[in-house]
Amino acid sequence: MKTQKDNIQQLLKNAKLRLTPQRLVILEALLSLNHPNAEELALYVRKTHPNIAVGTVYKTLETFLECQLITKVDLPGDSIRYDAIQLPHHHLVNPDSGRLEDYYDDDLFALIENYLKEKPVQDFDLKEVKLQIIGKFTQKK
Repeated sequence: MKTQKDNIQQLLKNAKLRLTPQRLVILEALLSLNHPNAEELALYVRKTHPNIAVGTVYKTLETFLECQLITKVDLPGDSIRYDAIQLPHHHLVNPDSGRLEDYYDDDLFALIENYLKEKPVQDFDLKEVKLQIIGKFTQKK
């Protein structure tokens, strides 16, 4: 049975990245945290690995972005957050609290995809659709 560490190693291998302790720890943290910004990620990583420099965290984030292991989630009025979940999903966002949650809905993807097939955007090569659904959560997490 594969462990999370095995999965993380496989993700790095698939991205053709060397398996360094820093990359393993940072990717594991990204998968454990809910859309952290770079500062939150660095603080989290340095709690258990104080020898990992903040600059290493930033460089590793850029490397992961270039290899498409993670994506940026840019929220108006907020710092850039990072998402290591590669399954297609949207985001539910409460701008007042800063809360951000993943939202999975295959029917919504199909609806958007079918709509854009029927009404393509002129002179635009669509790569993917990601929605940020803005609102207020009714339950506290």
